[in-house]
Amino acid sequence: MLNELESLSQNIGRLIKISERHHQAHNALAQQLEQLRADYANTQGELAAMREERDALVAERDSLSAKIDDAQIRLNAILEKLPRAKAAPEPDNQLALLPPDGGIEPDTADSAHGALHEESHHHGEKA
Repeated sequence: MLNELESLSQNIGRLIKISERHHQAHNALAQQLEQLRADYANTQGELAAMREERDALVAERDSLSAKIDDAQIRLNAILEKLPRAKAAPEPDNQLALLPPDGGIEPDTADSAHGALHEESHHHGEKA
């Protein structure tokens, strides 16, 4: 009977150790679960903030797109009101408007010279 009590005592000791390890493992898992729940809550909060930011950016993008569309419509309306250019390429500067010989055409030169002479003559009379 003493052997049986000693054997029973050893078995109870092993069960107590196993129970303690199980309890410690359970506590560790409970702490880990609590940490994961906290991380999940933080992530959910960050996700909600990111969604709000995304929605704000989408609204801003849509607003800017609408402004661009309005500006394009106004620009097209302005361009339609402008006189149509001929098919000839536009010169890069005003010097390209001069005739190829680089001066004023002879008929135009005489009338321009006459106008300058007449204008200076009138200024002389007023003085």
